[in-house]
Amino acid sequence: MFKILDRYIIKTFFGPFFFIFSVLFFIFIVNIIWIQLGQFMGKGLTTFQIMKLLFYLGVNVVSMVLPLTILLASIMSFGEFGERYELAAMKAAGISLTRVMMPLLGVVTLLAILLYLFSSNIIPDFQRKARNMLFNIAQTKPALNFTPGQFIDQIPGYMVKFDKIEGEDGRDLEGIFIHKKASTFENQQSIVAEKGKFVTPPNKNYLQLVLFNGYVFEDSYAGKAENVRLKQPDQAIKFDTLVSHFDVSEIINKAIEQEKITEDFRFQSFEELFGTITKTKKDNAKLVSNISTEVISQTSSVVSYMDKNKSKAPVKSQYKFDTIKKDKKLEMIYNAHSRLDNLKTTLDSKNQELNSSVKYFNKVVIYQQRMITYSFTCIIFFMIGASLGSIIRKGGMGVPVIVAIVIFIIFYVINVGFENVAWSGKMSPYLAAWLPNMILFPFGVLMTYKALTDSQLFDAEKYKAFLKPITKLFVKDKEHKRYQ
Repeated sequence: MFKILDRYIIKTFFGPFFFIFSVLFFIFIVNIIWIQLGQFMGKGLTTFQIMKLLFYLGVNVVSMVLPLTILLASIMSFGEFGERYELAAMKAAGISLTRVMMPLLGVVTLLAILLYLFSSNIIPDFQRKARNMLFNIAQTKPALNFTPGQFIDQIPGYMVKFDKIEGEDGRDLEGIFIHKKASTFENQQSIVAEKGKFVTPPNKNYLQLVLFNGYVFEDSYAGKAENVRLKQPDQAIKFDTLVSHFDVSEIINKAIEQEKITEDFRFQSFEELFGTITKTKKDNAKLVSNISTEVISQTSSVVSYMDKNKSKAPVKSQYKFDTIKKDKKLEMIYNAHSRLDNLKTTLDSKNQELNSSVKYFNKVVIYQQRMITYSFTCIIFFMIGASLGSIIRKGGMGVPVIVAIVIFIIFYVINVGFENVAWSGKMSPYLAAWLPNMILFPFGVLMTYKALTDSQLFDAEKYKAFLKPITKLFVKDKEHKRYQ
């Protein structure tokens, strides 16, 4: 009997689970596309390259999508059990809510373990691929996109302008001007033609352009003295037909997936991050020691300068500040102020350097700990979702979705808030990573207790009755018109 019931409960849970996971995954991907859209425009990316990049980026959001999916799916599935009075039937048969939750608790625990393994071993690899691909796209020159009447420098080494672009696929050209970007010791060359046409070349790395009725203007005295250049004007060669080839391999062969970025803590597994944390801690300790030595040395120099007469001169030779000449006073004040100002500048720069090192260390720790904390978040969200679903007793996409979104927003705000506090060095990064779960876990336990005791948590009449003594103080009883 229990095996059949367990299968039914698990089946009911995975129905909304897969649907919600797909929807949330799509929403996160759309958000990524919206953020990264500017990097895709005008880069000549193929559909396959864009889909591959979105896949790499999409894998990275699984760690955030899965906990929210579990929360929503558990609220919806247990809400359906309550709405169809199946929970009441199970309780009438002597099956407690705890026993009903056990098979799904096992499934969620398994999902949490898989999420940890996924975050530690698979996500770092896709993080590396996605980040390198985004970097290469950002470095890529725009794809060839000629606009009539405008000078365009997208062809490496040339500046071109076409007055008209017509015909099939924009191959027919009119009013052509091509200028070669030459260095100091190269001949300056410009080509002017009435008409032209793009031709598909045998080698895809070259752009072939056939020109008709034009001139080639060339300065063959580049780098020579001015008097030599004045002896003969620039050469002009008239042509009926001229075939020009332009090397566009730099644009075509983008090497979008070439991995140039290899050193980043986001590319490491949970175990590898321990080495990075240890190394960063040692580097920070060494930095603090160097900064302390430098600041103490500079501070001692300032103090020695301001106190040298008092500390070194004999008592008889010491003099009061009021008896010093005016120019000498100004010189001493200026020198002391300059040294103090330099000390303040040094302290500010060293403080910024130290803050950036502390922030990096905290980022590494939080990133590592979240591989575990998000797995525990899945279990906590299940406790909250199953309990709220059995109390609300509403299935579908209405009330459960609203409740789940509110809980997730609260969790996300707490998560990001403590993360920012830890980055500033005002909180331990370990505490910042675990504190959201520590706050939500008692709430999950409370919700489970309320569900086990059949609490009317969302019964509006109960709250009206509780607040009735207070509301009566602000509302006057109206006498019925019949008795007026």
